[in-house]
Amino acid sequence: MDILDTHAYDRRQKRNTSCALFFSLLPFFLASALYLYLLTPDFSASITLAGTKSAPVLLLAAVVLSWNGGQSVLGVVGGLVFSAVGDCCLVWPELFLHGMGAFGVAHLLYSFSFLTSRYAAYSSSSWSRFLYLILLVIAGGFYTYLYPFLKKDPESDILVPAVGVYVALITLMGALAVRTRRALTLLGSVFFMISDMSLALQVFKVMPPMKQGNIVVMVTYYLAQLLIAVGDIKATETTEDFSKWKAS
Repeated sequence: MDILDTHAYDRRQKRNTSCALFFSLLPFFLASALYLYLLTPDFSASITLAGTKSAPVLLLAAVVLSWNGGQSVLGVVGGLVFSAVGDCCLVWPELFLHGMGAFGVAHLLYSFSFLTSRYAAYSSSSWSRFLYLILLVIAGGFYTYLYPFLKKDPESDILVPAVGVYVALITLMGALAVRTRRALTLLGSVFFMISDMSLALQVFKVMPPMKQGNIVVMVTYYLAQLLIAVGDIKATETTEDFSKWKAS
């Protein structure tokens, strides 16, 4: 088999893999569509709502686990599972702090995953340092802007430091996503930040309730989780391809 045949074979394999991945993600798309369809202002908190909300993320965890195996349990799979726990908690407003804690653990697990050998480390460039600076400015500016509203909350003694720690964790996750230089992973972290900012603006009454506020939060959230999950699968595929190339 000459080099042209090899390249053609590799292209067919990648195309077949992409098709298989798309079909494995169909349950996630259907579950996300179902939740967004059910998401109406008069839909009260319940076990059913919590299960429907967390189902798409758990389905993503199953997809990543099936493609990557156990190596992602203490990484993206674990992060998705803790995110699902956070999803359930946020259905009930009194469990907001518990949900934030679960998402904080998820960000730590994502960060750990981005540091593994599957995500190649690159030397810091001026472009990367610029993105780090932007992340820090946005995170710090947003927390500073949010601070007066946090102080007005009856649970401000807990919320002020808790939100500060959470902002630090998601910023760390975003910075490590930049470090991977993988478009899907980086975009996933950015959409996660957008989703959390949108949620915070509504939860802490920074802005009046928006009619489609929850839709914005959940669409950006599901998109973030999808990009991070697919990015993790692609990172594993790239590592395996490189190992095969070295062995040949």
